[in-house]
Amino acid sequence: MPAPADLEPRTPLEQALARLWQAVLKVPSFSRLDNFFALGGDSLLATQVVARVRDELGLEVPLRQLFETPTLAGMADKLEAVQRQALGLETPPLRPMPRHGPIPLSLSQERMWFIQQLDPTSAAYNVPGAMRLTGDLDVGALRGALAAIVRRHESLRTAFTVVDGQPAQVIRPAADVEIAEIDLRGEPEAEREARARALAEAEASRPFDLSRAPLARLAVLRLAAADWIVVFNVHHTVSDAWSMGVFMREMTTLYAAQHAGRPAELPPLAVQYADFAIWQRGWLQGELLERQIAYWRKQLAGCPPLRLAADHPRPAVQTYRGAQHWVNLPPGLLGDLRRLCQAGDATVFMGLLAAFQILLGRYSGQADFAVGVPIANRRWQAAEEIIGSLVNTLVLRADLAGDPEFTTLLARVRETALGAFAHQDMPFAKLVAELQPERDLSRSPLIQVMFNVINVPMPELTFPGLELKVFELERYAAQFDLTLTVIDLEWMQRVSLEYNTDLFDAPTIEWMLDHYVALLLGLVQDPGRRLSELALLTPAERELLLHTWNATAAAAPAEPSLAQAFAAQAARTPRAVAVWDEHRRLTYAELDQRANQLARYLRAHGVGAESRVAVCLERSAETVAALLGVLKAGGAFVPLDPAYPRDRLAFMLQDSAAAVLLTQSHLAAQLPAPEGRLICLDTVAEAVARESAAELEPAALTPESAAYVIYTSGSTGQPKGVVGPHRAALNRFAWMWERYPFSPLDVACQKTALSFVDSIWELFGPLLRGVPTVVIPEAVVKDPARLVAALAAERVTRLVLVPSLLQTLLETVPDLAERLPDLQLWVS
Repeated sequence: MPAPADLEPRTPLEQALARLWQAVLKVPSFSRLDNFFALGGDSLLATQVVARVRDELGLEVPLRQLFETPTLAGMADKLEAVQRQALGLETPPLRPMPRHGPIPLSLSQERMWFIQQLDPTSAAYNVPGAMRLTGDLDVGALRGALAAIVRRHESLRTAFTVVDGQPAQVIRPAADVEIAEIDLRGEPEAEREARARALAEAEASRPFDLSRAPLARLAVLRLAAADWIVVFNVHHTVSDAWSMGVFMREMTTLYAAQHAGRPAELPPLAVQYADFAIWQRGWLQGELLERQIAYWRKQLAGCPPLRLAADHPRPAVQTYRGAQHWVNLPPGLLGDLRRLCQAGDATVFMGLLAAFQILLGRYSGQADFAVGVPIANRRWQAAEEIIGSLVNTLVLRADLAGDPEFTTLLARVRETALGAFAHQDMPFAKLVAELQPERDLSRSPLIQVMFNVINVPMPELTFPGLELKVFELERYAAQFDLTLTVIDLEWMQRVSLEYNTDLFDAPTIEWMLDHYVALLLGLVQDPGRRLSELALLTPAERELLLHTWNATAAAAPAEPSLAQAFAAQAARTPRAVAVWDEHRRLTYAELDQRANQLARYLRAHGVGAESRVAVCLERSAETVAALLGVLKAGGAFVPLDPAYPRDRLAFMLQDSAAAVLLTQSHLAAQLPAPEGRLICLDTVAEAVARESAAELEPAALTPESAAYVIYTSGSTGQPKGVVGPHRAALNRFAWMWERYPFSPLDVACQKTALSFVDSIWELFGPLLRGVPTVVIPEAVVKDPARLVAALAAERVTRLVLVPSLLQTLLETVPDLAERLPDLQLWVS
């Protein structure tokens, strides 16, 4: 073990480097053998170290070098071997630039300006924030501090115009920031909080006019004598997340000075944002540009767009309406992940990104796609204190091929990230222009999802005599389909998902977040698992799938067949109305007797246990009697829709091997000739009426015997007959009766074609439970207005609907709820 003295920085270079580490890491002491990332370093802080090494020591070192030699001693050894003249600076220093003629937009500004021209009402590029202040707020000092910040930063006095067909920055010599003061103390105390939140979120969502400076404003809401909410909002063309930290630090310093009546002490700015824009336009060209383009062209060659299944069709033109959902991370989870990542010489950012890639891969079924990552782009000390839109977007390609272990994926993500960091000088807007991906107005170019980690703590902000808390605002805009943000701070560990509400619904986003957390928990517990073995399910979902939904044990139905179940109900309520149509009304006793007579007639003509009996009848109360007659005879009915093509009906008759075809005379002529017996019910009505109406001996059936055969639509090219056994139908009814119990006043409706399986549930479900059912004619069902009128006239309270018919009814009859106030829907 090294002696303590051996752990102290030795050489002048080590000592200088230690001072830089100390300034960036905010760690009071460490040894020459300590790991930069174990001390709290990450990719962003590593970038700052590289910038300070360049600016203060005059040495250019690749960012990758700090990952490969993350100790103070190791990095110093590498720096000693670096010669500035041999390596050469890849980028010139950022310094004040001469300004001749119109000031150009930076490349990121140009892209945002263009998007804003397409939709000037959009608030997608607003950068709002809010704080809650308790105490005696000095509004005059706040106003003075804001004015001083605007004077200090040219970006906040900048507007945008068009000069000779090109957008240009116009820096105003002075600009008064709009400050709205709203006093809510006159409103009822119980309503102030909600009113204040509504006003704050409205302010955050109010669009900017980019032609008018300043592109910043402030709102001060007063809820009580010592209770304030301050909302600040700037446009992304003149600010970014880093800038908001600069803004808040300077605001507290300047407010304190204004409040005390003394001058503020802020060091002069080395550069302004306009210098950055001119500098960026000037140096990124020639051989350097070609090297950057060559890297990204190779890196992104053939990368397919991410195709997530959305809840709604993608609009033809991308929209920016959004919302946000978040969850707190379990205590200790990020610490466990950080240790796992450090073992692989990676950062927690890389581990969190890898987990997000796994999630997207599972949701999309893709192993190859791209994710956008914002990078502060403050690689020069001079840029650290300016307010402006310096943030850049890197395109990181995912590689999930081969179903690797998580540790293998982490190594892939590390290499991809380090390569991207080494080529971060290519602005995203320039990359899009150079690569020229296929134009698609419905989605963002190159990337549709973003990933971000916020882990740089804000310095403690204090206003004299005031207690400050963050006031969280709801976000109603989304720049991308999805943006996942992990907040990794000492006082908050949270993951949020911002989403486009024209694509996704809130429950989907909640599931995605829950699955992301489940992935993180799984991979820290067993990083050696293959990606496909990592569980997405939360404990609650696992309980639901494995136990709750599988707790299907139930007592067997008392009767073994539908016919016997109906006979039992008819015996209980013989005088109650069972079914009616526009011509006749049948009680349970009458319906039972007619079914018994037809059953005897069918048995006399060869129908027995599980005989297939095709039924092609127009829907009526008599049709219900016919179906029951088939069941009482022991047969299984095969419903045929008279509207079906003749060839389809012929196939169904042949495929089902129907022994009998029950129909009506006016339909028989259009039906194909059956192989079995043809019986027209209207022709044999007198013969059937002569049969005994007494209950007949049940057929020799078991609960597994066929009750009906329903044919599929034939979407695969060939209709298939699906056999429905008595047990399954009765079990379904038992569940339905328990889950959605009928009341004594309920009235059901039979309006679905018998060839569709929903007709089984809407007819026999009520019928076997003693609930009267009205049969609606086909012509009425096809007319939504007439259907609603019929339902209202018959006082129907239970209705089975498919979603498309429900939508048609709602569109045709907007006051459906008022017309049918007691209606309960079963959506199939």
